[in-house]
Amino acid sequence: MTLYARRKQIYPQLVSGRFRTIKWAVLAATLGVYYLLPFLRWDRGPDAPDQAVLADFAGGRFYIFGLEIWPQEVFYITGLLILAAVGLFLVTALFGRVWCGYLCPQTIWTDLFIVVERLFEGDRNARIRRDKAPWSFDKVWRKIAKHAVWLLVSFLTGGAFILYWHDARDLTQTYFSGHAPMTAYVFAALLTATTYALAGTMREQLCTYMCPWPRIQAALVDRNTVAVTYRSDRGEPRGAHKKGESWVGRGDCIDCKQCVVVCPMGIDIRNGPQLECIQCSLCIDACNAVMKKVGRPKGLIAYDTDDNVVRRSMKQRPAPFQPFRSRTVLYAVVFALTGGLMAFGLATRSDLDLSVSKDRALPYLELASGDVRNVYTIKVANKQRAVRDLALKVEGIVGAQIEIVGESDAAAPGHITPAPDGVDRYRLLVTVPAASLGATSAPISILLFDGGRPAASATTQFQGPEH
Repeated sequence: MTLYARRKQIYPQLVSGRFRTIKWAVLAATLGVYYLLPFLRWDRGPDAPDQAVLADFAGGRFYIFGLEIWPQEVFYITGLLILAAVGLFLVTALFGRVWCGYLCPQTIWTDLFIVVERLFEGDRNARIRRDKAPWSFDKVWRKIAKHAVWLLVSFLTGGAFILYWHDARDLTQTYFSGHAPMTAYVFAALLTATTYALAGTMREQLCTYMCPWPRIQAALVDRNTVAVTYRSDRGEPRGAHKKGESWVGRGDCIDCKQCVVVCPMGIDIRNGPQLECIQCSLCIDACNAVMKKVGRPKGLIAYDTDDNVVRRSMKQRPAPFQPFRSRTVLYAVVFALTGGLMAFGLATRSDLDLSVSKDRALPYLELASGDVRNVYTIKVANKQRAVRDLALKVEGIVGAQIEIVGESDAAAPGHITPAPDGVDRYRLLVTVPAASLGATSAPISILLFDGGRPAASATTQFQGPEH
C-alpha cells in the first residue's frame, strides 16, 4: 500500500451546449468583476478615498460603495461571512455543488487556463498526441507559450487582488517603479504562484484532496437534493448500438464515454455520486448531443434527485421538486435572521460612538475640600466628515462636576470638538461632593449631545472611599 498516487493527466474535451454557455457567461462576468472592480470610483467627499471597494488598513476602514465599516464594526464582516456560509449551505441542500461547478475561483481559473491550453495545444486528441510525441521545436514553443500566458494570467490575478487593499490607480503607477509597499509585492507574488500551481498543474487534485467542501457537502444533501444525475433506470443495460437496431430490452446509454472525456475531473458520472464530481454539468451537454444523434430523448444525464431515480426504477411517478424541507427551512431562517439583524444594524447605526474607560491606577482622589474625584479616558469616534461641537454631561450622581483636560473654554464648559472621520481621546475629570456618595461606588452615565439632541452614551462606575 502506498500513501502517494501520482497525478494522472486529464484532457477534457471541449463541448458545446446550454450549460457550457452558462459557464462561459459566469466565467466572463466573475472575471470581469474581479479584475475591473478596483478601478470603479465612488465619491465620498473631499479627503476620502474614492475607490468603490477598498480595504484601507492604513486608514482603518473597509469601504464597500456607500458603506463604510470601522474597526469596531468588524461584526458586520462576521455577519457577511455567516451569510455566505449559510447561503452556501442552503444552495447546496437545494441544488448540490452548484458553487463548485460554476462560481468557485478554482473552477473559474481552471476553465480559463484550459482555454489557454487549447489555444496553443489544441483540443483533447491533439493534446494527447502531442504529449506522447517526442520533443520537437513545435512541441517546445507551444509548451513555453502556454506556460508564459499562464504566468501572465496568474500575475494579473495576484495584481488585481492587491488593488483591493491599496488605491488601484496609485498602485498601478508605483508598482512597476519599485515604490509600492512591500506587502503589495509579497502578496502579488504569493497569489501569482498559487494561481499558477492550482489552476495550471494541480487542478482536480485541489478539489479532491485539498478542499474540505466535498466532504462537508455530503452532510448537507439528501435524497431530494437536485444534482447532476445519471438516470440509470433509463440508461441500463448499456452497450454499443448500431443504426437501425432495436432499442427494446436495452437502455439508452450507448457507452460512448463522451460524458467521461468532457469531464474536467476525469470521472464517470454513470458510477453514481462521487467525491470528485463538481457538478459542472458538461456531461449533460455531451450526453444530450449524443442522444440527439441516435434519436433518443435528451436527459439521460440531467439534474434530478436520487428519490426520483428510485421511483422510476420501481415504475412510480417522479415526485415534484420539494424545496421546503426541514434543513432548507432551517438554513433559510438563519439566513433571513442574520440578514435582517445586519440590515437593522446598518439602518440604525450611529455616526458617533463613545467609549469610556476608568483610570485603574488611581481608583479615586479625595480633595482637600472633601470632594471625591475619578479620572476617565473617553474615546469619541466621529464618523462624519466634518468637525462637530458636542456637549458632554454626566448623570447618575447629584452635584457631579466635570472638567475635560485641555478643553478650558470657560464659555463652553464640557464641550468637545472631535476631528472629522477619526477617533479622539479626552481625559475627563468627574468631581462629586462626598455627601452625594451613598455607597462605595455608584453607576453614572456619560452622555454626548449634538445640537441639544442625545447622540451617544456610555455607562461606568464612580468609585469613592468606603463608608
